[in-house]
Amino acid sequence: MQSQGTISGPTYVVTGGAGFIGSNFVRHALRKTAARVIVFDRLTYAGSLLNLTEVSSSSRFTFVQGDIADREAVDALFRDWRPDTVVNFAAETHVDRSIDGPGEFIRTNLVGTFELLDAARRQWANLADEAKRRFRFLQVSTDEVYGSLGDTDLFCETTPYSPRSPYSASKAGADHLVCAYRHTYGLPTLITNCSNNYGPFQFPEKLIPLTILNAVEGKDLPIYGDGGNVRDWLHVEDHCSGILLVLEKGEPGEKYNIGGGNERTNLQVVDAICSALDRRLPASRNPALVTRGLGSYLDLKTFVTDRPGHDRRYAIDSSKIRSQLGWSQQHTFDAGIEDTVRWYLENREWSEKIQAGKYERQRLGLAEMGVQA
Repeated sequence: MQSQGTISGPTYVVTGGAGFIGSNFVRHALRKTAARVIVFDRLTYAGSLLNLTEVSSSSRFTFVQGDIADREAVDALFRDWRPDTVVNFAAETHVDRSIDGPGEFIRTNLVGTFELLDAARRQWANLADEAKRRFRFLQVSTDEVYGSLGDTDLFCETTPYSPRSPYSASKAGADHLVCAYRHTYGLPTLITNCSNNYGPFQFPEKLIPLTILNAVEGKDLPIYGDGGNVRDWLHVEDHCSGILLVLEKGEPGEKYNIGGGNERTNLQVVDAICSALDRRLPASRNPALVTRGLGSYLDLKTFVTDRPGHDRRYAIDSSKIRSQLGWSQQHTFDAGIEDTVRWYLENREWSEKIQAGKYERQRLGLAEMGVQA
């Protein structure tokens, strides 16, 4: 463990800070605040120190390897660092993986959140009044806890929870625990529910990086069902700015939805990626496509059996965080996709290293159903 030194800013504990959204938040917090940032991460397949290379030399950054479901490790984290703020990104997040193995999702997302909350409660209860007032516990959640929408509705902060997968059920349970600790103990908690994130450092199991990397290698691009499932896409940097704003200005006990206002079908997302690749790395210059005799990345699209329980549409109403806290996103979907495609093309070494021995881009989530991909 590094020495706590003489840094005068607050201390943030960022759990899951070596993952996709967490590592982007760590970079954002170090740029925008004077905080000391302690990353606590188990380094599972999707969490990697490769995501934190550019901040590893900062005097305000410390990495601690540990599991949020391990009470002794969590107790040591709070005892050693006495955080003013806890931001919980630590989670198993892939719906298809939750279908194949729900147990790890319950352990990390539900039990782990409980251990963090209880350690925070015990520390907070012994703080002086001013330190109690400043303390924050922010739970980073998802729009998937709300279930599936019709064609026109939007998820707002008062939408009843209706999770449909082991993943979303575990996140919903964690959110309920956070609310319970606020109402029962008075712990100053906040919850943010976000729409689908995209951007740099996303592990390649998710739709956008998976599509980019498979397309570049001339592999088929599988699209679930009819490709009509709709998601609201949010650039990860816009999400991180929203989280920091909630920490700084949000009212304890409140929930804030953070959405990009960028509804797209999965088919539209894949088409946008293929078009961006056609501009940046034309098929005629990509040996993988030339070998297959294909003139465009769009020719790689193929439709496959839908996954079990695939919610049809998610869309976020983010008017509360916009009107009350003044948040707005800075990335349009088209520009964000263009930048994301560029980042993955320029960081092929990162993609290869982070997948090595962990993931071969195989389809997940059908084994227990006896369905063939």
